[in-house]
Formats: sequence, structure tokens, C-alpha cells
Amino acid sequence: MLPPFRAHVDVWVILGSLAAAYLIACRRHAERTGLPVSDRARRLFLIGVAVLWIGADWPIHDLAERYLYCIHMAQHLLFALVAAPLLVAGTPAWLWRDLLRRRIVRRVWRFLTRPLPAIVLFNGVLLFTHWPAVVTLSVHSELSHFLLHTLLLGSAVVMWWPVVSPLPEMPPLTPPGQMLYLFVQSLAPTIPASFLTFGHVPLYPVYGTFPRIWGISVMTDQMIAGLTMKIVGGAILWTVITVVFFRWARRDQTEGWDALQWRDVDAEIRAEMGR
Repeated sequence: MLPPFRAHVDVWVILGSLAAAYLIACRRHAERTGLPVSDRARRLFLIGVAVLWIGADWPIHDLAERYLYCIHMAQHLLFALVAAPLLVAGTPAWLWRDLLRRRIVRRVWRFLTRPLPAIVLFNGVLLFTHWPAVVTLSVHSELSHFLLHTLLLGSAVVMWWPVVSPLPEMPPLTPPGQMLYLFVQSLAPTIPASFLTFGHVPLYPVYGTFPRIWGISVMTDQMIAGLTMKIVGGAILWTVITVVFFRWARRDQTEGWDALQWRDVDAEIRAEMGR
């Protein structure tokens, strides 16, 4: 049983406008320079927008905000771990340069997207958006709900930058650095996920006031949310780690093992933090 269909026109307008603005910018750039955006970049960006739409529209939105906290958690993972890297990778370098053209913006962005600040920022926002009082506010206020999702998506863009940055002047980490970075990120949610999974009292009383659906109790809902945060979130990150590893291995087979070795990882991370 799904909740009654409810049209979220605001979601359609916002995401439709985002996709349209992207396509118009790409077309104008191609007309001006004769250099079209690659089909791959367009696909990645538009798939990212589609993932946002799936998570923000019926039925996921309605299930997340009116019935089940575990769906709320899955929604946030869709935004942060699926949509965000697609949007970053699908935005061409020239468009990122336009967005970061102001010196102060560029300097702040460069600092935030270092590995340590990026991990701290993203996980701080993740904890904040799942704080019980904040969750209660978000389900009662559409504006707060929108702002929190925007904050989460923005912090996720920062978190993914060291892995998928398309800017040569702000390059991603090398493959070993990316794997180490994502490994640390996969460990970070362990503590909050444990509180949700093994807690003996409801941490989100507001969900106890909602109708029960599919026979899932409040405590079972909370446990599933914790498992979703840890297992599903970890599986996504480890999938990316695996892809990075095999691409790195294939590249080294082609280029030879005089390329970057694991011993260079520590030096690279230190350089990134001190940049």
C-alpha cells in the first residue's frame, strides 16, 4: 500500500528549471566556443537531476515525511551518495569556473573541498539533519524541509569533490588517495547508525505519531534506518572504491608501475590538508 498520490509541483518546477538552465548554458557555450559538452557529462548531470526527482517526489517524499523514518534515511542517501556525485561529474569545468569566478568563493571552495574539511562538513551536516528536533521541524515545515535538503546536497557536493572534481586546477585525489578518503568516509556514520540500530527507545517521537504502514513498528523503522545508513551507505561507497581500484589497476597495467604507488598516499593527503 502506498500513500495517496500527491503532486509536488514545486519539485517539478525547481528540478525542471535546474535541468533547463544546465542545457541552456551548455548550448550557449557550444555556440560561443564551438566546443559542445560531452554526451557523457550531459547524461551524468541529467541522471543526477532524475535521482533528485525520484527522491523528492511521490511516493518517496510522502513515505519519508508522513510514515517511515527508514524511507527518510534512504531519501537522504539518494541525494547525498547518488545524485551529488553525478551532478559534480556532469558539470563541465568551464561551468564550475563560472560558478567559482569570484576570488573569495574560489578560496572558500578550495578550503572546504580538502579531504579533512570535506569529511567533517558532510558528516556534521548529516548529523545535524538527523538530529531529532531538526527532523521534527522538517516534517512540519515545508520551507525547513527544502532548506535542509539543499544543505545536505550542498555538503555532499563538497564531500564528493576530492573524488570526482572535473577541474584541472582543483584536481581530485589520485586513485589511492580517493580509496583512502572514501574508506574513512564509510567509517564515519558508524556511531550514529549504531544508535539507530541498537537503541531501545524511539529517537524520533514525531514518527510515533504517524500512521503505521506495512506493519512496521516505530522501533523496527528506526532499526531499519540505522541499517540503511550503515549498510546501504557503506555499500555505495565501497562500490565506488572498487571501481576506482580496478580503473587504477588497469591504468597501471597500461602505463607501468612507475606510476603512483601506495607509499605516496600519505604525502598526498598531507599536501591536500596543508594546501
